[in-house]
Amino acid sequence: MVRCHLARLMGEHKMKIVDVARESGLNRNTVTLLYKETAHRIDLDALDKLCRLFNCEVGDLLEYHDERGQNAQD
Repeated sequence: MVRCHLARLMGEHKMKIVDVARESGLNRNTVTLLYKETAHRIDLDALDKLCRLFNCEVGDLLEYHDERGQNAQD
């Protein structure tokens, strides 16, 4: 599962969804879906805009979490 840390970054910068949408140029719905971690996909341009806004790397915004568990075999 891929986790999105937009909510944490927004909290650290004391920003609301409307602030991120306005300052990044992204659609408010796109920001909301990422904030609530309900997005099924993200455009590379959106990632670029968010990384520029928060001055971060993609890895600071997104994280892969293996849900298979420690004992699962490939």
